[in-house]
Amino acid sequence: MTSREASQAPLEFGGPLGVTAMLILLPATMFHLLLAARSVPARLLALPAYLPGLEELWSIQALLLLFIWLGLQVALYLLPARKVAEGLELKDKSRLRYPINGFQALVLTALLVGLGVSVGLPLGALPGMLLPLAFSTTLTSFIFSLLLYAKALVAPASALAPGGNSGNSVYDFFLGRELNPRLGSFDFKYFCELRPGLIGWVFINLALLMQEAELRGSPSLAMWLVNGFQLLYVGDALWYEESVLTTMDIIHDGFGFMLVFGDLAWVPFTYSLQAQFLLYHPQPLGLPMALLICLIKAVGYYIFRGANSQKNTFRKNPSDPSVAGLSHLLPYFYVLYFTALLVHREARDEQQCLRKYGHAWQEYCKRVPYRIIPYVY
Repeated sequence: MTSREASQAPLEFGGPLGVTAMLILLPATMFHLLLAARSVPARLLALPAYLPGLEELWSIQALLLLFIWLGLQVALYLLPARKVAEGLELKDKSRLRYPINGFQALVLTALLVGLGVSVGLPLGALPGMLLPLAFSTTLTSFIFSLLLYAKALVAPASALAPGGNSGNSVYDFFLGRELNPRLGSFDFKYFCELRPGLIGWVFINLALLMQEAELRGSPSLAMWLVNGFQLLYVGDALWYEESVLTTMDIIHDGFGFMLVFGDLAWVPFTYSLQAQFLLYHPQPLGLPMALLICLIKAVGYYIFRGANSQKNTFRKNPSDPSVAGLSHLLPYFYVLYFTALLVHREARDEQQCLRKYGHAWQEYCKRVPYRIIPYVY
């Protein structure tokens, strides 16, 4: 797509005005959730009981901790990988190469953190630093996004993202102008996609679990489940790291504030919301209910993993024998047929009921406005 074609493409998120609002609302929402989780009523739609001042948000220690964390993940990214994968073909017919060592980074991080805790690292103190850490990460995200935008100004046209070179600075800053910004072989977007934020989420959860153990003698069963389920999700994402190379984030979206803030700040500080809530608002959970939850989780994970594996295989090679039949409509004839049949039958019933009951049916329809699916049809 040329720059002229990109500038004429429909703008997403409400255009420049919409993304300007999101630049404010996304960080504000994240801080609202952090404050709500630790408040006594813990109400999502209520205003915070107080707004923290700059002295509570800014901490040089938090900024230093953030840079140490990012530096550690960069170092682990640069270690020899068990595999180097090629991405999908770009506009210039080339393919970028990516190290597949995210799961290795998770394991090594766990070993280093475990070693640190064994010699006195106060991981349980991390929950008390979430607000300044979130503030430092948000500030870093804005600065990093500005640097990426400046870098993209001198990037060749072939390196630009389909939607991030509209010509409007605010819009392009948000969506990201350059598709795959790199420094040598170091890919900034690929690194941020699964490493610092996703792995950080795991260790924020762990810190909240340790803090609960310090407060109450032992972690609750609910806290164990939240930590275990979300660790499974992160471990799955990093074990199947190569699958991210076929996602929209990598193949379509530029690397701007939307993904930078999402990867570095939104993921670790909002995805850990359940564990934050449990720390301040313990919830009783019996063993029978916990076992039922685990069963539902197992079924859900089986569906999730199977669907994502099929999707990734299809994106890479639609002719692969294992997925070659998925684009066929024939097996889904019954779904399509009965959808049409039931919608048509409902329309006939509507007319018959109107003729039979008259005004009473009209009054019923006012009270029950949706025919099949609430708020849709």
